[in-house]
Amino acid sequence: MTRDEALAALETAAEPGRAAQVAAYMKVERRYLGTPMPAVNDLTKDWRQSLTLDERVTLADALWQTDIHEARIAAAKLLTQARIKDDAPVWRLIASWLPEFDAWAIADHACMAGQKRLAADPTRLDEVETWTGSGHLWTRRAALVITLPWTKQNHPKPADLAIRERVLGWAAGYVDDRDWFIQKAVAWWLRDLSKHDPERVRAFLDTYGDRMKPFARKEAGKYLP
Repeated sequence: MTRDEALAALETAAEPGRAAQVAAYMKVERRYLGTPMPAVNDLTKDWRQSLTLDERVTLADALWQTDIHEARIAAAKLLTQARIKDDAPVWRLIASWLPEFDAWAIADHACMAGQKRLAADPTRLDEVETWTGSGHLWTRRAALVITLPWTKQNHPKPADLAIRERVLGWAAGYVDDRDWFIQKAVAWWLRDLSKHDPERVRAFLDTYGDRMKPFARKEAGKYLP
């Protein structure tokens, strides 16, 4: 599967008029094909099954470099898999994309691929922690989005609890950041955690809630009893 073959498949699955709608919604200047996400899902599922890991990494890299909206999402989906043996090249490629994040949809799909790799090797959190000091807001935001799996455990092991507290420390460091996307990411992390550990979220908000933007404070506590 070459890059051009993959792009042709994505273009063939595009819906007339959809590209302009997505471009207007995303508000980021790049090419949009208008391929609906169910079609991207189906195509990348087939590619994951038919290509070797090395071939997937190569294709993902090539698709990302096109800077086409759906191609970048397809690149991330090519690498979204729970179990990958010898996954270092996958992690390195995903991490290399961070400086080019500039829109939430592409960033979130890339982070979903990264979540799997981080769960497979939590020592990578040391690298993720360096992202929190980046001058690039999308890199800072990614540190929270990529660690979302640690909000979803009902009975976390001690090691997972330690990771949860570590990330909450990062979130605490973000509360004075006035950027909407950073505030939204903090709220997202807390909101998801509140479904599994409401008391911890309540304690965070008691300490830091007054320093968060009102919309983020409200979103974070959306599911608190």
